[in-house]
This record gives sequence, structure tokens and C-alpha cells, in this order.
Amino acid sequence: MSFFEEKNPEMDRYLEMHASSEPEILRKLRRETFQKTTQPHMISGYQQGRLLTIVSQMMQPKNILEIGTFTGYATLCLMTGLAKEGKITTLDVNEDLAYLPRKYFAESEYSNQIDFRLQDAKEFLKETDEVFDLVFIDADKENYAEYFRLIKPRTKSGSVVMFDNVLWYGKVLEEDPKQKSTQVIKELNDLAANDDDFENLILPLRDGVNLLRRK
Repeated sequence: MSFFEEKNPEMDRYLEMHASSEPEILRKLRRETFQKTTQPHMISGYQQGRLLTIVSQMMQPKNILEIGTFTGYATLCLMTGLAKEGKITTLDVNEDLAYLPRKYFAESEYSNQIDFRLQDAKEFLKETDEVFDLVFIDADKENYAEYFRLIKPRTKSGSVVMFDNVLWYGKVLEEDPKQKSTQVIKELNDLAANDDDFENLILPLRDGVNLLRRK
């Protein structure tokens, strides 16, 4: 549950009632995530899934990178706009949970376009020479600033990068945060706002999404 859902659950329900319906495969995945994982709140969820879907469908990207697969909900949302010959690379390090996204990836119509890897994202970004049209990061917050630095050379003009949880339950308002994750998220938001190669906006959706576009 996000900071904003806690403050106004009625508004959250209203927003969900007035958005496009959730595809059946995502409903099944969301339900199983809550049944079988210990931290189901980590799922991107319905509202954010609609945002990812719409952004991807508007862009029609050829090459997508996702850092933080979890159970694959966001992956399947991002896939809906992928170009016909495109692909998505999605990275995670949780071997115990990998069976769940693999199950739903195999069931989806995009199965042959998904490259699911159990690999550290920093290692991947240091090794790859790929350039990505669309990037979504919802992973270990302590590395957000480093991900930004490593991802930037892997983007081009028009590339879109999205970081999740950038309001961190309101903790970004703390003047002198003690928690490292809060410090790094604040650092990321400062980097994004002050990098002349990007234009950005923080959307107060769920726990905050920093939406960046490479100029």
C-alpha cells in the first residue's frame, strides 16, 4: 500500500473504477502474487500498470529494459506496446521467486519477446552495449542513483526512463534522513531534476514515479 492510498483510500478506489479494465492475465498474476509471496505490496499494481501500459503503447518501443521483475506484472504491462520485432530484457536476482514470472511469461502472447535474466543489474549495464527506448526501474532503492548513472549512456534522444517509489512513503521530505534508501532516492531525484540532458516530472501515483525523457 502506498503513502497516498493510506491517506485517501476512497480516492484510490475512485481512480481504479474510472480507468481501463485490467486484463485477465494480470488479474490472475496479481491474485497469485498476494497468495504466494511475503511482500505482495511490491507488485506494480493496477493503477501503475495502466500508466506503464499507456506509456509503452504511445512509444511503441523496440527495446525495453526493466530492473526489478518481481512477479512480472509490470513486465507484461510494458510488453503491450512493444514493437512487433522488439524485446524486453527484465532483470532480477530472486531465484526463489523466479518460477512465478516465468509461469506467466510463458502464458502470455509475448513469451518469445521476453528475455528474463537472473542477473545483477549493475553488472548487466556495465557489460551491455544495447541502447534502450524505454526503461523501468523498481528495484533496490540503495542503488537508484547508480542505476541512473549507468543507464544514461544506454539511452538516446527520445528514450524514456521511469523510477518507481521516488517519494518513499513521504520520507523524501525529511531534511536529514538517516535511512540510506531515503538518502539515495533523494539523490536520484536531485540528479534527475538537474541533468540538462533530461526533462522530468515526478508523478504522485502510488508511491511516486519519476518520469524522465532524454532530450
